[in-house]
Amino acid sequence: MSDWENTVRCISPYVPGEQPKEKDIIKLNTNENPYPPSPKVREAIEAFKYGDLRLYPDPDASELVKGIADLHKSKPSQVFVGVGSDDVLSVAFLTFFYSDRPVLFPDITYSFYDVWAKVYNIKYETVPLNGEMHINADDYLRVNGGIVLANPNAPTGVLESVDDIEKIVSGNPGSVVIVDEAYIDFGGESCLPLVKKYDNLLVVRTFSKSHSMAGIRIGYAIGSEKLIKYMNDVRFSINSYTMNRLTIACGAAELSDPDNFRSNCDKVVRTREYAKNALKRLGFEFPDSKTNFIFAKHETVSADLIFGELKKRKIYVRHWDKPGIENYLRITIGTSTDMRKLYDALSAILGVKEVQL
Repeated sequence: MSDWENTVRCISPYVPGEQPKEKDIIKLNTNENPYPPSPKVREAIEAFKYGDLRLYPDPDASELVKGIADLHKSKPSQVFVGVGSDDVLSVAFLTFFYSDRPVLFPDITYSFYDVWAKVYNIKYETVPLNGEMHINADDYLRVNGGIVLANPNAPTGVLESVDDIEKIVSGNPGSVVIVDEAYIDFGGESCLPLVKKYDNLLVVRTFSKSHSMAGIRIGYAIGSEKLIKYMNDVRFSINSYTMNRLTIACGAAELSDPDNFRSNCDKVVRTREYAKNALKRLGFEFPDSKTNFIFAKHETVSADLIFGELKKRKIYVRHWDKPGIENYLRITIGTSTDMRKLYDALSAILGVKEVQL
């Protein structure tokens, strides 16, 4: 090892879902929305003046921030925007988790949380889920330096009640509680109303899932004005221009078409509910999902085998070889056509011939 490597921060990075380069595949591994964003986004792209790229963007992303604030009946000063919710969460970790007390989050959850903790030298402890893959709110009522909860959780798809979230927030007035609501638009009650009641609650959202804009990278957080100011102080100390001009225009355009947004979400939910019945008939079991994916394991066949056989058929799902979840597959909800091909492939792999789906 070279001498200079002794001073390098060595981290095992977060591993995103595979992005295959081949064509003619069915991609159900990264929780992308199978439907396009609003046609108004296309109009914004077509109207964009490429010559404006010579100019810096608005560092406050005012047009986008106002649209988000109007959507959630908040003040613009309560909104923070970033390059996807990963960027927003990263800044939140860097801003709020700055003590000798450990940050708490579930042992089975979004696998970026522990990576950020390690990158920023943040102490953390993971809290086990129960047998039904739910949290126990009482487990978070102890000394901590902050709390992070994905709700609905990923990769499990499980939704916790607002009452349980409020119990955790109210029971930790000395800590910032982050609730990552990346999937909330696919079912369940949001914790956003609690922001008016608790100044230590930060709710994080993304345009990548329900808004069908994973490729443009928009995330945001809503919290008390004090929380958002602290985040902006850190953000502007790193990079004043995180949001580019085209992204701002596209995000604002998407927010201007709530009917298309709701229609896309409704289609995903209908397909998800059908998928639950189809997968059960094929011998899978899973916690009830309120997201755009299902976290399933088969009663007799290993996830590793199914994963490999699906891949041979150019169908991609997500599999983690981690203790506790090594026998589960996370299956993104695609179009009805995509899902029909998935069911046919699973029937062939499992040797099921007479199940009516």
